[in-house]
Amino acid sequence: MADIDASLLYFCSLVKKHNKVALTGECADEIFGGYPWFYRDELVWVNGFPWSRDIKARTLLLSDDFIRELDLEDYVYARYADSLKEVPYLEGENPVEKRRREIAYLNIKWFMQTLLDRMDRASMYSGLEARVPFADHRIIEYVFNVPWDMKYRDGVEKALLREACRDLLPDGLLFRKKSPYPKTYNPNYEKVLAQMLSDIINNPSSPIMAFTDKKKALAFMNAPAEYGKPWFGQLMAAPQLMAYMIQVNYWLEKYSLSMPG
Repeated sequence: MADIDASLLYFCSLVKKHNKVALTGECADEIFGGYPWFYRDELVWVNGFPWSRDIKARTLLLSDDFIRELDLEDYVYARYADSLKEVPYLEGENPVEKRRREIAYLNIKWFMQTLLDRMDRASMYSGLEARVPFADHRIIEYVFNVPWDMKYRDGVEKALLREACRDLLPDGLLFRKKSPYPKTYNPNYEKVLAQMLSDIINNPSSPIMAFTDKKKALAFMNAPAEYGKPWFGQLMAAPQLMAYMIQVNYWLEKYSLSMPG
């Protein structure tokens, strides 16, 4: 998730200055149904991973030959179909409840795993021990079978969790509207990313140039910045994609990986 990764890594380094152990809210959305794809019809009934409806953004800067070779759409759908075969349904569920269960399972199997891995790596990099109480298997196993109308009431997501904590938190916090993880919208951030990516694509030995289209990348960086388009459920498009490509290049360099000839 690129820019969120960097933000969380920095945030954990600041928390570690004052705390050795911290509690995080990771997994609450996956367990109690906080994401929009749990309750928005246009997302609930997507025939694929609901948080990744359109994967064109992931291939925007890739060479046409590599896009054809990668066949990403078929690969993603195959993983989605395999996952649905594993869903433990309850007898007598109507189609809507059955789909809710599928969404919940997909979130636990895929989305939640990504967040837990990121939280663990980002916190331990600074020696911060992050605890994830909502990932307790006893909570997950219990809430997985709680009816959806108890988790989402009167247009309020995670209603069950909010009610369970009514005597622990003030209403202003308890019923606060969900907002994405904070990250920078400063245009200077985009300028830094653009320069970093420019240096990478102008270096023929950069690992990602084995599958990146230089003309596409340059045109992308010279186009007006796009804010507000969702990318992996978040709010920014251009800066996040640039950061993503920089991360991939770094990963390939760090582990001395190269594309087969």
